[in-house]
Amino acid sequence: MSTHAPKRKRTPLSAERIATEAMALVDEGGIDALSFRTLAARLKCQAMSLYHYYPSKQHLIDALINICLAEIEIPGPGLPLRERLHRFCLNYRATVLRHPGFAAIFTSHRLNHREGLATLDACVRMFDGAGVSYERKASLFRVLSYYITGAVLDEALGYAKGASAADPVPLDEARRDFPEIMGIGAYFGRENHLKFYETGLGVLLDWIEADLTKG
Repeated sequence: MSTHAPKRKRTPLSAERIATEAMALVDEGGIDALSFRTLAARLKCQAMSLYHYYPSKQHLIDALINICLAEIEIPGPGLPLRERLHRFCLNYRATVLRHPGFAAIFTSHRLNHREGLATLDACVRMFDGAGVSYERKASLFRVLSYYITGAVLDEALGYAKGASAADPVPLDEARRDFPEIMGIGAYFGRENHLKFYETGLGVLLDWIEADLTKG
């Protein structure tokens, strides 16, 4: 009778498995942690094996972009425009914050591949039925994208996580000499982020609705 334990079958490589593991790696260590060598070690394969599925790191980045795009639900036409935009903006924020280590890449990546253009086209189509020109759609879409992109970048990578001054003002001195900024700073914690996001979003959606009523 053999005493050797049966060998476990390796999970075969696939483009989906590689991309999923790459995203997990980025989620853990940020985009700088992603390399074909590190990824291959996690997958227990040779780095060269990955090039069969992704000829370059940029091809792999595109796959990670697609993971994020697939997570962002774009509400269908059965809802009023304001509700569609509101839900989309919340979905976008949630996706970026699930992958903060990828936020800088995702928010600045040119979505000029097929999946990216399909997503952008669906976003713009949320304004279908409003009876506005391409120029007006461009204005509304661009202003909305400015807000949500800036907001999620601040939450994922922004001021609170930025580099410190070489000689920061001691906390007691800052409270004494700069009471206004220190006073509101108490409300800048993560527990208030969603409330602030929705407050600004509400103002922006009010403006969009008002603009559309002009005809």
